[in-house]
Amino acid sequence: MIAMALDELVQRVLIEDLGDVGDLTSMTTLDEDESGTARIVAREDAVISGTSVVEATCRAVDVRLQVAWMRTDGDRVEPGDVVGEISGSARSIVTAERTALNFLGRLSAVASNTARMVDLVDGTGVRIVDTRKTTPGLRALEKAAVRHGGGVNHRMGLHDAILVKDNHIALAGGIAAVHARLAARCGHMVRVEVEVDSHDQLGELLALDATRIAAGAAPVVHGVLLDNMSPEQVAEGVAMVRAHPAPVVVEVSGGVNHDTVRGLAEAGPDVISIGALTHSAGCIDFGLDL
Repeated sequence: MIAMALDELVQRVLIEDLGDVGDLTSMTTLDEDESGTARIVAREDAVISGTSVVEATCRAVDVRLQVAWMRTDGDRVEPGDVVGEISGSARSIVTAERTALNFLGRLSAVASNTARMVDLVDGTGVRIVDTRKTTPGLRALEKAAVRHGGGVNHRMGLHDAILVKDNHIALAGGIAAVHARLAARCGHMVRVEVEVDSHDQLGELLALDATRIAAGAAPVVHGVLLDNMSPEQVAEGVAMVRAHPAPVVVEVSGGVNHDTVRGLAEAGPDVISIGALTHSAGCIDFGLDL
């Protein structure tokens, strides 16, 4: 996220806390000239993400606050590790505290959840990727957190790639109808992926592109998404795709969790996309110790 957009986001979020008046508690209990230093301390195992938004929060509250980092995005920490320090006006430190830690905790949770999934598929060659199931307004930050955890980003939004889902197929009238429209309307620069729920759908889709290739035309589909399939079904689907005359990326998705991700990875896909990286990440506990 570019600095200007980040600053605008933080300003909007701070309004929830400060309203039109400011921090009543700090203004009442702390003198304006009091200063101090507070340490950001990890309370649990985590992968760090969100240092830039902590800095933006401090900057928005008081441009004179200084932030120094002992750890940075992508680093793994344990309980008790000092992640960073904030120095300056005591009022400003405690005013910025909750918003800064909310961002840091949420984004570090996304990074930590991603890192665990990446660890679970280690050695398989499979990439762990995110989805569009992100917190509204925080997509760029949460997708950066996925990268900090060792994952890879899927498309950023509806604007940068075509992903044909089951509803598109149903509303358009089936695989053949969708394929025909993609062939007629897509430019050569646009990546196309199609979700399939069964091997029958996959076979139909691959056959349509195989016919084009045999006739000397370019294939339409660059990737297939095998949705809600078992490892055995994934392995069969992967075999079908690898026998296709053009390279096609195989993505697996649908209810993937810590217990199932390894088996799905060993079935041979290229990518496993997991909505829970972001939508169910939770929040890592960080403390601000004065």
